[in-house]
Amino acid sequence: MLTITIKQGKEKRLLAGDILIYATAIERVDGRPQEKNKPGATAIVQTSARQFLARAAWNPHSEVRARVWSYKENEPVDHAMIKRRVREAIARRAAAVRAAAPTDLVPVIRGDADGLPGLLVDSYGGTAGYLICQFQSAGVDAWKVPIVQALLADTGCPNVYERCDELVRKSEGLPVFYRALAGEEPPEHVLVTENGTRYSMDLRTGFKYPKLRS
Repeated sequence: MLTITIKQGKEKRLLAGDILIYATAIERVDGRPQEKNKPGATAIVQTSARQFLARAAWNPHSEVRARVWSYKENEPVDHAMIKRRVREAIARRAAAVRAAAPTDLVPVIRGDADGLPGLLVDSYGGTAGYLICQFQSAGVDAWKVPIVQALLADTGCPNVYERCDELVRKSEGLPVFYRALAGEEPPEHVLVTENGTRYSMDLRTGFKYPKLRS
């Protein structure tokens, strides 16, 4: 496994709860070459005195070299952890999803707040509709398969679609995708209601067409 050693004094931000590790904070990275070159690889983060700080997702292609998964030394980063965090995020917002109107776009997963840095998921149309996902960091991108498996199992929605913020993906050194990950892709135009305002939106890209007249 990769080991990231933080420069002396730079660990203060991590100890304060900051999950982002920038290139300028890193003293050295140890591990096999294939691990060092693999976006999303799990790394142990330690102080310059070799004390454990966190487990994080590594990305050699981004200025944000790593994003913390966990500060717990006894918590492995594996399929079980990823699926558990997806399930917990879904449960936290289940009431809002159930109460949503058919045209509402409702948050399901919100990245850092749910322990899944870089993952955004919205629900449209309930269990018969679509889950729209954005994988904005190498860590969640590397765990895409178990994330989608958990979304399907815990929401009952059969349609999972990946869209992206191209600038964010490119800054992370990740390929750009617009594609169905499960089931069918959304239609080009759907009616979305947001704060009482109606829009025709392309869920696949996030593009909002001109506002409809009341």
